[in-house]
Amino acid sequence: MSGIAFLAALLSAGENPAVNAVLKSPGQVCTIGDNGVLGEHRPGYNGVFDLRVPGDRESAFVPAYAGLNLEHFFDTRPRPSERTVFFEPRCAPMEFNRVSDDVVELHQAATPVYGVESWTRFALHAPYYIDMTFRCIPRKPDLAGGVLGVFWASYINTPLDKSIYFLAAGSSLDKPVWTQYCTQEHGRDSTVRHESDNLEVPFAGGEGTLFSNISPLRYSIPFFYGRVGANVLVYVFKPGPCIRFSHSPSGGGPTAVGDAQNPAWDFQLIVPEYKAGEEYGLSMRAVYKPWNDRADVIAEVRKYLEAR
Repeated sequence: MSGIAFLAALLSAGENPAVNAVLKSPGQVCTIGDNGVLGEHRPGYNGVFDLRVPGDRESAFVPAYAGLNLEHFFDTRPRPSERTVFFEPRCAPMEFNRVSDDVVELHQAATPVYGVESWTRFALHAPYYIDMTFRCIPRKPDLAGGVLGVFWASYINTPLDKSIYFLAAGSSLDKPVWTQYCTQEHGRDSTVRHESDNLEVPFAGGEGTLFSNISPLRYSIPFFYGRVGANVLVYVFKPGPCIRFSHSPSGGGPTAVGDAQNPAWDFQLIVPEYKAGEEYGLSMRAVYKPWNDRADVIAEVRKYLEAR
């Protein structure tokens, strides 16, 4: 495909109706789709369009946007001025595959600028789990700084508390010490590293690049949670890859009544010294269920991390 034809495909990708599927389990109902438009859901957002506990009137995610949305590929160059480059995974066409009643996969061919081919598989498990497995192969050998970054955004629907919570450096599941994390403004101290993550990446950054603004906070165990209405949303990651958490107090746009801003609860994968043609990725679980207490959050995290 020529460069002009590919750009045309990028610009028109989100104008098409979304290919999507509704997945259900006893404790959860979700809609997962590609970059297309679906009713109130705007074009250019992929992943989990809608997530709710059965009987809830509202989704955990802003209806116009999405959760677990594959948002950016990045390296150390300054933020691109072109929207279709900065949001390349959101804008480039995706192939939707219904693997089974409970599993769907989004495949994206190698993108034109960053050259990343990816597969994102979502599997619904009873009673209230979405397991996401992401695999990617960078096809270009010349990303700036030799770094491949992948960024996911979740736009949270009108939470009373915009914060996410994780375990502070030096604490553990057996002896937790909690950190409350809510950035003051978009792009300020917006990324939290693991306590052993000493990778210093010379990001050129730019306005709106959450991944280039590092917080002094550190986390110990790869998970965080936040409260959405009467429910809790937990993201927990299998150890191994370099995972960083990000937060924006306003990334989800105005609330439905327009008197506040919706936050974004985000995360990213950093691959230093990547090699073209090799596969990288991560595995994680999203838990969405009625809130009980922090002990229940710890139990859910332990269940996932200790599973074989």
